[in-house]
Amino acid sequence: MIKKRVDVVTLGCSKNLVDSELLIKQFQAGGFTVEHDSSNPKGEIVVINTCGFIGDAKEESIETILNFADARKRGKIKKLFVMGCLSERYVDQLSDEIPEVDKYYGKFNWKDLIADLGMSYRADLINERSLTTPDHYAYLKISEGCNRTCSYCAIPLITGKHQSRTIESLVDEAHRLAAKGVKELQVIAQDLSYYGLDTYKKRMLAPLVEQLSQVDGIEWIRLHYAYPAGFPTDVLDVMAASPKVCNYLDIALQHISDPMLKAMRRNVTKAETLELVQLFRDKVPGIHLRTTMIAGHPGETEADFLELLDFVKQTRFERLGVFPYSHEEDTYSYKNYQDDIPDEIKQERADAIMSLQNGISRDINEAKVGSRIKVIIDREEDGYYVGRSEFDSPEVDPEVLVSSAEPLTPGSFYEVEVTGAEDYDLLAHVV
Repeated sequence: MIKKRVDVVTLGCSKNLVDSELLIKQFQAGGFTVEHDSSNPKGEIVVINTCGFIGDAKEESIETILNFADARKRGKIKKLFVMGCLSERYVDQLSDEIPEVDKYYGKFNWKDLIADLGMSYRADLINERSLTTPDHYAYLKISEGCNRTCSYCAIPLITGKHQSRTIESLVDEAHRLAAKGVKELQVIAQDLSYYGLDTYKKRMLAPLVEQLSQVDGIEWIRLHYAYPAGFPTDVLDVMAASPKVCNYLDIALQHISDPMLKAMRRNVTKAETLELVQLFRDKVPGIHLRTTMIAGHPGETEADFLELLDFVKQTRFERLGVFPYSHEEDTYSYKNYQDDIPDEIKQERADAIMSLQNGISRDINEAKVGSRIKVIIDREEDGYYVGRSEFDSPEVDPEVLVSSAEPLTPGSFYEVEVTGAEDYDLLAHVV
């Protein structure tokens, strides 16, 4: 007899996390006790929600599956199921190579797992999730899939075409989250810029964000994963006008050299990128931009890389990450380009960008010393209360380490004065 206890392990991005939260809610409705990302899984059933984005993520997913497959062979667990992006893409290979897994599911058919464990899928819980984040913030996934054709990206192969959720369903979910005590929404999608084009035949990010900002109880809304080509600039007006919409935008630019942008099939030029970045800063003074770059895409010359390095130096992004190029099967790059940049050169270039960014980040932080900012407290740790400003997304961005003589409440907002700066984090005390 299998005990009604499940451990769910989530790998990869916040979009995967939302899927896990939907699954957990279904399990709980079926009478199961569920632990998420436990350091010591104790259930007899384990479900791994995998990532298949790039090489490192795939390796982590496979290593996790193998570890639990070994635990199953040793009788530590009774059932092992795998879902998500990796198994969506490689289900046949995984089934052959790791047969200890009871069953593989893709990214979208995880509902079958509910039935396979003898439960009925609860359609009435369609907008209901069991949050794995702290009670005061949640991710709101506004669409699935991607219609872009970037040379290096396997995500459209995994997720399929872009599918926008309706504004009504998203506002309904936001109300439900607010009723649970959520104060901060991280609005996420593979491509925010495309939102609405399929369902409404026009870009609808701005109307969506405006309606979300009217939900009582929601105090911060932060936007993640925009695309520069076709960016809906009217959302900047909403951001500038609404105190609830954080002056923050996560937009992946990937490169600045025109030859590289063309090779990457980004459908945007250097001049258009520079104009867009300037528009962000003009429309929303003080906006903090988060972006990612790719180092070592096939054909990237030393001149291309130096142009990228200069762009980072001149633009001074508040938040920036770098990926060494990963040659992913079945992508346009894989089929049409030779992976001609040695791995060590890719890493050297990525390291050079991050070294430059470290100094930029510290300069930006030091300029905040003496200023007063609003933070939300996430937790208490190592003698500090750890909070974030409107410019800091959880998990990926810097934090504000707050000193206070009086106890602070996680999930509450406080005004703090910045007293010190590190490369990434700020030091502050409550005003």
